[in-house]
Amino acid sequence: MRRNYIGGEWVEGVRATPNVNPSDISDIIDHYAAADSAMATRAIAAARAAFPAWSLATPQQRFDALDMVGTELLARRAELGDLLAREEGKTLPEGIGEVARAGYIFKFFAGEALRVPGEVVPSVRPGLTVEVTREPLGVVAMIAPWNFPIAIPAWKIAPALAFGNCVVFKPAELVPGCSWALAEILSRAGLPAGAFNLVMGKGAEIGSALLDDPRVDAVSFTGSVSTGKRVAEAAMKRLAKVQLEMGGKNPLVVLDDANLEQAVEVAVQGSFYSTGQRCTASSRIVVTAGIHDAFVARLAERTRALVVGDARDPKTQVGPVVDASQLEQDERYIAIGKSEGATLVTGGERLARDKDGFYFSPALFTGCANDMRICREEIFGPVATVILAKDYDDALALANDTAFGLSAGICTTSLRHAAHFRRHAQAGMVMVNVPTAGVDYHVPFGGRKGSSYGPREQGRYAAEFYTTVKTAYIAA
Repeated sequence: MRRNYIGGEWVEGVRATPNVNPSDISDIIDHYAAADSAMATRAIAAARAAFPAWSLATPQQRFDALDMVGTELLARRAELGDLLAREEGKTLPEGIGEVARAGYIFKFFAGEALRVPGEVVPSVRPGLTVEVTREPLGVVAMIAPWNFPIAIPAWKIAPALAFGNCVVFKPAELVPGCSWALAEILSRAGLPAGAFNLVMGKGAEIGSALLDDPRVDAVSFTGSVSTGKRVAEAAMKRLAKVQLEMGGKNPLVVLDDANLEQAVEVAVQGSFYSTGQRCTASSRIVVTAGIHDAFVARLAERTRALVVGDARDPKTQVGPVVDASQLEQDERYIAIGKSEGATLVTGGERLARDKDGFYFSPALFTGCANDMRICREEIFGPVATVILAKDYDDALALANDTAFGLSAGICTTSLRHAAHFRRHAQAGMVMVNVPTAGVDYHVPFGGRKGSSYGPREQGRYAAEFYTTVKTAYIAA
C-alpha cells in the first residue's frame, strides 16, 4: 500500500483505497492510504515547522531541489505516462506528454527560484532608498482535480516551493498514483522535512482541516464551481489568500472563411481528445451560416471515425471516461440534450470493449440554442454542441454569452476578425486556428467570470499568488 507523506515520513492512513483502471475495471493498480482530518492537521503542523528554514533557503538550494525533480520526471516520462494512462484514462501519448510537461514545469520554476524579482528605487524624500521585495507566504494548501493528475499538481507545487513556501497537497481521490509518484520523487529532492506533505483521501474528510486551520496562509484549488465557491468562502472567512480554477464552457467560433479541414481538426482535438475531460475543451462550437452544413457533415464524419478504446492501446484516439459516475453524468446530458430539442448526430452511447471499462462514444449535437442546458453547463465529457450563427458579430455575441470565461477559439483566415476576436472574446485565453485545449507551461493560465478567481497560475505570473510584497525604506 502507498502511504501518505507527512513531515518527511511515510505514514499509514485510516483505510486503503483501490486505484482502478478505467480501461479495465478488473485491474487494480495499487492501494493508497487515505488520510483523515487529524493527519491533515499533522501535515499542516509539519509544514509550519519547516517554513522558517525553507523560506530562508538559498536560491541555489531551491533550484537544485526543483531541477532534480524535473530531471527525474523527464527521464521517467514513459513509465509515469503509462501509469497516468492506466489510472486516468488518457491515451498513452497524452499521458507521456503530460508527464513531460510536469518535468518542464519543475525545471522552469527551478530557474524562477534564481530570478525572484525586486526593485530598488529612490524615494520622493531626500536621503531615503526604497526596496521592494517578494517573500514567501507560508503554508499553502493545494487541492487538485483528477483530469490532469501530474501536470496540475506540478504547476501548483513547483512555484510554491520555488518561492520558499511549504506545501500540504491533497490530490483527487480518483487518481492518487501520479501524485504519490511525484511525492516520492520530492521526498528525495533534498527538501527539509515538512516542506512538502502529501495527504490522500476524500475532500469531505480532509478539506475542512485544510481550509479552516489558521496556520494555512493560502489555498490553491482546481475543480468544480460549486466546490470552488465553498473553498473561497472558507478561506475568506479568515482572510487566507485563495486561488481558484473552476472550469469552462468554451466556445470555438468557425467563420465562413475558415479552412474547412483545419477547422474540423481543431474542433475534434479541442472537443474530444483527453475524452473531453478538460476545463479548456471546446464544448460549444459556434458556426456561421455559410460554412455550417459542410462543417457539420465533415465534423460528424471525423467524430464517428475516432477510435475509442483502452488508453494504452496504440490504436486508441479517445480513452475511457474516468469512472462510473462521470459516465452516468455524460449519459444524463445526452438525455437532456435530446429533451431540449437538439439533434444527436452521432455518439453518446456506452461502448462494449474486450475489457470492462467506462467507454463512451464521442457525441455531437446540432440544432442547438445557446440557452439549452447542454450549452450552458459544463458536461466534462466528450460531448460537443454546434450552434448556428448568422455572421461574425452574432458568433462573437454567442461565444461571450456564458457564465464562464476560460478559453475561446476562432477558426478564420481573416486577420481583421482574428484581431477583433482576440480583443473582444471574454476569456482569459484566446486561440486562433488552434484548439482551445492545450497551453504552454511558461505563460499564465486562467480565465474570467465563473472560470477563475485570484492571480493566474503558471509562468512568471505565479509569483503574484505565491509571494507577498514588502516595501522597505532605508535612510542613507
